[in-house]
Amino acid sequence: MERLHRKERVAAILKVLSDNPNVIFSLGYFSEIFDSARSTLSEDITIVKKVVENLKCGVVETLPGAAGGVKYVPGISREEEEEFISRLCDMIKTSDRIIPGGFLYMNDIIYSPEISSKIGIIMAQYFRDKNPDYVLTIETKGIPIAMMTAKALNIPLVIIRSDNRVTEGSTVSINYISGSSKRMRTMSLSKRSVKKGSRCIFIDDFMRAGGTANGVIELMKEFDCSVEGIGVLVESLPYNKRLVQNYVSLMNLESIDEEKGEVKIHPSMRK
Repeated sequence: MERLHRKERVAAILKVLSDNPNVIFSLGYFSEIFDSARSTLSEDITIVKKVVENLKCGVVETLPGAAGGVKYVPGISREEEEEFISRLCDMIKTSDRIIPGGFLYMNDIIYSPEISSKIGIIMAQYFRDKNPDYVLTIETKGIPIAMMTAKALNIPLVIIRSDNRVTEGSTVSINYISGSSKRMRTMSLSKRSVKKGSRCIFIDDFMRAGGTANGVIELMKEFDCSVEGIGVLVESLPYNKRLVQNYVSLMNLESIDEEKGEVKIHPSMRK
């Protein structure tokens, strides 16, 4: 590769790190690519750290030792998070989102790459310290935000199905009770999906009574795995008998009034 000037190396290093979040790159890796001394690259990485810090888009961590190096951890500031969630609430409050039956149309939000990507980064910030091996979700609407959470953490996404799929081979299935409707439902997961003893987090788009989340916890026990955290985009309030207690929600939905065309939703208090 042609020798690059410092500003070009800094841009290239930032590109490599941001494309591979939570992956450790050694100075030797960059030294080989750019044909530069490690001392020079250390100075470059110091500049990269300052750029990321000033942009408030995460942190660049340096790890000492023979197995050390540098990695990028995506993130946003608390102020930006609060502003973003408030904007989402304003988007959802519009009366034209109300669907007959007291439901909300949110597909354009959940399936927006820009929005779901930021939701994923926020979720990743809350659960990074849990050191998860997998992000779990249940088909289908939770998939985009769970995928973006998995991307920010750079760990696999595992999708739990509501029925068996021939293409997934042998599966484990359990019956669980929906907390809101009190109906018996089924969830299934391929035996090849997760490794025994893994740590997982469960990400979903909506929570009422927490029956689905509780079902996921029970399902993972069949794999000798643990659910270390639960994150949902929206939780419905009020709900006195939540089947799970420890979770993070980004928004609280208080009520939907079809006659008045009113939706009461606001940023949640973190749990």
